[in-house]
Amino acid sequence: MARVGFKMQLKAGNEAEYKRRHDEVWPNLQQLLKETGIGNYSIFRDGLTLFAYLEIDDPARLLPLPQEELMRQWWRYMEPLMECNPDASPVVVPLEEAFHMD
Repeated sequence: MARVGFKMQLKAGNEAEYKRRHDEVWPNLQQLLKETGIGNYSIFRDGLTLFAYLEIDDPARLLPLPQEELMRQWWRYMEPLMECNPDASPVVVPLEEAFHMD
């Protein structure tokens, strides 16, 4: 099982709306992520910095997600709240695992 960590940034003033939208995350998006093999997915917030963590058997299965229309719709929905790339995908900074304990 691969552990994947990355960070993203909120735009100031959007903390509550970001939380609300994730409290109501689309069921079909959750299904897509599960079908991709993503499990144990969490996002934590420290001020405007978001830290995301997920587990997946094969990280290569993440590569097709940006081509999924549902994923692109979610990104466009979240774009006003976050720092994003020109295609509306969030700016993601991969994090190197420094320690792990089972």
